[in-house]
Amino acid sequence: MTTSLFHGKAGLMSIGATPAAVTAKENIFAMLDVDGDGVISRQEYLMRPERAAAALGRDWNDPRVLAAITAHERVYASMDADGNAQVSYEEYARWAGADAFDDVCRQALGSLFDLADADADGALSQDEFTALRTALGNPADNARRAFEALDADGDGRIDREEYLASIRTYVSGGTSAMAHALHASDSRSGVASPPNGSAW
Repeated sequence: MTTSLFHGKAGLMSIGATPAAVTAKENIFAMLDVDGDGVISRQEYLMRPERAAAALGRDWNDPRVLAAITAHERVYASMDADGNAQVSYEEYARWAGADAFDDVCRQALGSLFDLADADADGALSQDEFTALRTALGNPADNARRAFEALDADGDGRIDREEYLASIRTYVSGGTSAMAHALHASDSRSGVASPPNGSAW
């Protein structure tokens, strides 16, 4: 039995989590819970690198695909504290944050970046970034806005470290210009990014 997100939020607030950090955890959880059943199943989570590899035209025997799958398996094992192949919001919220990011998520998210980095130069062009983010479920317009928000120096490239630093900022503190752009409503239609879009 899972507890509602509201109850989880109240519990997190009682232990000192900031409202922005709680909201970030809720948003990420909702996006990882692809089928909306209140838990992140192992299958749902491990679909992320598979979906990205397929959308980016990577062969299943590509060492980068194998590295991404292995890294995501490690994240899920870390996140699923009770080992029942279902992560509730409360389980996720206790686990998520800077420590989990540094311990296991950084490698998994970096492996997705590497899948999109066609020339393996450690940076993504706007086209590569947009291909990655749309493969993970973000609307293309939001991905383009996120790229612009992250490309502070305007050189048309996002390097791996600035990408990962922006994600870490969001998961640990709840704020990130890239995350805001990725998950913003489409101002023309008023439609938000789909709930089963990418968390990261």
